[in-house]
Order: sequence, then structure tokens, then C-alpha cells
Amino acid sequence: MGRKRNAMVDPRTGHRLVSRRDFISHGLLAGLGIFTAPAWTSLLRSGSARAQGLDCGIATGGAGKIPFVCFDLAGGANIAGSNVLVGGQGGQLDLLATEGYEKLGLPVEMMPDRAGQVDTELGIAFHADSAFLRGIRARTSATTRANVNGVVFCARSDNDTGNNPHNPMYGIYRAGADGELVALIGTRSSDSGGRSAAPMSMIDPSVRPTKVDRPRDATGLVDTGKLVELLSQEDATAVMNAVEQISRLKVAGLSEEQIVRDLIACGYIHSAEVVARYGDPSLLDPERDPAIVGGEGSIFGPDELRDGSFRRTASIMKLVVGGFAGAGTVELGGYDYHDSTRATGERRDFRAGEAMGAVLEYAARQGRPVVVYVFSDGSVASNGELDESEDGRGKLIWKGDNSSTAATFMLVYDPAGRPRLSREGAEQVGWFRPNGSVETASFPGAGNVDLLVETVVLNYMALHGEVGRFPQVLPGHGLGSASELDALVAFEPIRTG
Repeated sequence: MGRKRNAMVDPRTGHRLVSRRDFISHGLLAGLGIFTAPAWTSLLRSGSARAQGLDCGIATGGAGKIPFVCFDLAGGANIAGSNVLVGGQGGQLDLLATEGYEKLGLPVEMMPDRAGQVDTELGIAFHADSAFLRGIRARTSATTRANVNGVVFCARSDNDTGNNPHNPMYGIYRAGADGELVALIGTRSSDSGGRSAAPMSMIDPSVRPTKVDRPRDATGLVDTGKLVELLSQEDATAVMNAVEQISRLKVAGLSEEQIVRDLIACGYIHSAEVVARYGDPSLLDPERDPAIVGGEGSIFGPDELRDGSFRRTASIMKLVVGGFAGAGTVELGGYDYHDSTRATGERRDFRAGEAMGAVLEYAARQGRPVVVYVFSDGSVASNGELDESEDGRGKLIWKGDNSSTAATFMLVYDPAGRPRLSREGAEQVGWFRPNGSVETASFPGAGNVDLLVETVVLNYMALHGEVGRFPQVLPGHGLGSASELDALVAFEPIRTG
């Protein structure tokens, strides 16, 4: 099982940090069966065992930052044009040439200049028949959708490779996102938590994503041993507090330097916190959350978590939106769908949209903001051939990979109201040429995936009003001067927490 931190210095605070689960696994909960009598626990509750003035780095509620969930659509999915609209230098509705939209999968009668082909219900403009949008609508309420806005990043990336450094989670962590239990999680056991890599310059091995792709992985993040089976949760917490207090008395007589004493004391404090907060592991179980499944009007139906895509999504969103993890990656496979049909891509895009919508709706029901970021390793293009099948929806067939038609996008939900753009046209960063290819000179990240990720981190920080801190979070970034950074920011700050 992954660990939140090794015994090392947190680069953001300077504190030495140790995983609470390390202390648990080394026996700090073992041998406590002697404290089983009610008389003991009533005595133990009489004193506080908290170390006065000792900062143990215990995060709460995602460290006060906006929860961040990214979707890694493995294989090279279509995002631009047929899903999120893209345009020229003037923004999303600065229309491309006919050949450009055909390359992006749209027949003439479905091009954005035709009536009813543009949909702005989510703030950012989608194609009216976008499969992503249809999927999002299937899992969200109109009230939720009214409080969403977005930005599309026009940026190429290589096809069919896990080496695209698309994943921004380490940068999001550097920007301050953290969780009560673990910093980062992902549905794949990889350095990024998904298929696409993370930029090497951002990777921090001490917060390598913990693999979570099913409910039991979520509940398995905490292990309170036998203590809560022997006692009530309240009594178990009292026992741990007493053990910590006794330990501090013993440590006071040792010759180790103060930092070692603090580490030992923090170990007991962390263990007590685990018991106090998570003695009932069902708190982390998406299958026991009526907002997610099993309740009246729940996001998923009673049997839908048997589906791997939904099971992974539910597990990640439960932990991230709940503040138990700072950021999470959901990898969805099968997006290399240029199989001489349009129908396969439509079905898979709809399923991805449902997963995105589930995250937005769960955040709305929890009264919390959330950022959903969607990327894929490369993209696809059409040669103009029509798929006339019912599932093809009268659109053009995806015929092959094409890295020049790629894009990524971000959706932001705020329970306080629709996030506001920083300026007119800010919903598109970069632009496409009239022929349907990314203009790689349109912004630094348009032809460089590492810099695209930096742009995503910048926009996450902008939502917190922290653009000025960006050079400290990513020193040596390649996005230019302060004025050049401002030109890449899509949103005004929103409230956090």
C-alpha cells in the first residue's frame, strides 16, 4: 500500500513528516488490549494528550484548497471540435474553415455556424451534440450545470504513448492541495496515478499517488487494528491519547535531539487522529454514501458500481471531494478508437462524460467546489467519411491518429455561482489554424506538454487568487513574465474549501 510521506522534510513547511500509517504498521496500536475496562477509558478522557504548540502537519479538508480530479483518457481521444468547440485567435467561436471542422469530425450540417450547433449551458462552448456534454447532463442537475464554467487549452501531444507528461497532480500538490489521509491518489499503480506521465521536474517521490480504483482501496487507506473492535471509537481515541502522553514522558528522559522527540510524539498524535476520525472505515466507502449509490436520487444506480469506469470514478471522487486526498486521477481506457466507425468513439465519450458529470454532481451535493481536468495522449482526425449508423449520429468517422488536433480542457464548479472569466475570450487558451490543426506558437504550452501542465497549475492557483505565488511554486517555469502569465489565466478567483 502506498504511503503518504516518508520520514523527510516537507518542502512547503520545513517540517519533518512521517506517515501515520507507518506508525500504525510498526505496532503503535499493538498490545493495547489491557485498556479494555470502562474504568480505564473514563480516566483516560480526563486529560488532553495533544502536544502543545507541536505542528505535526495533519491536513484537514484538503488543506483548504479546491478538490482536483483529472481524467486520463488513455489512447488518444477526440476533445476539440466535436466535443469542446475550438476556434481561431478570436476564441471558441472565431470559426475555422469547413475543412478544419471536417478534420475534427463534424459534417457540414453540424458545423458551429449552423443553427443549434453550439451549447453554452456549462459556460464554455460545447458542440450541441457533444458526447461528453450528453454524458455530463445524464449525471448532473440543471442547478449544478448553472454553476460550472470551463477553459479549453489548444495544445498538441504525441499519439498512443504513456510518455506524454500530461498529468498535473504533483504541480497541484505543490500549489497546496493535500488531503487528510493522503496527498495524491490514482487508479493506476504508476508515478502519475494514470497512463500519461507527469513532468519530471514536478515529481516528488514522497507523495507518489496511492492506487485507489475500488471502494475497498478507499477504506483500506486507514487501518485502526483491533483497537476499535475492543472499544468504542471514543474510548479507542482516549487510549491512543493516553499512550501518546505516556510516550512523551518517556521521550523527555532520552538524549535524542528535539526533532526526534517531535517525530515520535507526532506518530502517536497521528495514530490517535486516525482512530478519532476514521474508526469507522465506512466513512470512506463510496458504496455506503447515499449521495453516490443506493439513496433516493443517488448519482449511480444500485448496480452501476459493478462497471469499472464508474467504480473507479466513485472511489476517487469520494476521497478527493471529501478532502481525504488532495488530488486524484481517473484513468479510463479504450480511447484509441479510430476503428473506421464513429459509433465507438461516441459511446466511449458518452461514458467519459458521465464520469465527469458524476464528479461535478457529487461536489454540488457536498457543497464544495471542484476542478475537473480532462486530457488524452494524442488525438484523432477524420477524412470526411460519414458513419450513417444510429450510434454514429451522422458524424464523420475517426480514421487515424493525429497529434495536431489535440486539446485538453478544465471544468470548474463553484457552489457559490458560476465562476467568472478573467476577461472576454478567456475560455480558450491558444488557438487552432483554419485547417483544424493547433497553432503551436499560440501559447508556450501549445507545442510543449510540460508547459501545458504548468499552464494548468497556473490556472488552478488563479482560482485561489495566488498567481503571484506561481514562480515560487514552479521556479524556473517556462511561461514567461508576469504579464504573460496573466494572459494565460482563464478565471477570476473563487471561494475555496
